[in-house]
Amino acid sequence: MLRKAEQDERAVARLQGDADIGDEILGFHCQQAVEKLLKALLLAAGVEFPRTHNLDVLADLLADAGQALPADLGPLEGLIPFAAQYRYEEEPDLHFDRQEARVLIRRLRTHVETVLALSQP
Repeated sequence: MLRKAEQDERAVARLQGDADIGDEILGFHCQQAVEKLLKALLLAAGVEFPRTHNLDVLADLLADAGQALPADLGPLEGLIPFAAQYRYEEEPDLHFDRQEARVLIRRLRTHVETVLALSQP
């Protein structure tokens, strides 16, 4: 999952400054990176999870397993519509902060890597 998340992170890094790439495409890769990072934590904790793109569901499963996400990560629900809805529907009032989303991914990756390192024997 970490390697797959990294692929989406690389796409975000390369496409972030390209004005020809729509926010809905960049947001999709941001959402996917976050989803895969959360699933990496769930896998490491031995928590089964449903096939879902809903980041809140994944975060709730982590919290139920005693691994709540740090509050400074900010809200994840803003990325949820990028998994499918915004990829197929026009969203004229979409206000997506590319830089903020990239910072969220970096913070989450740091958290995931820290948790995984601490869980290693």
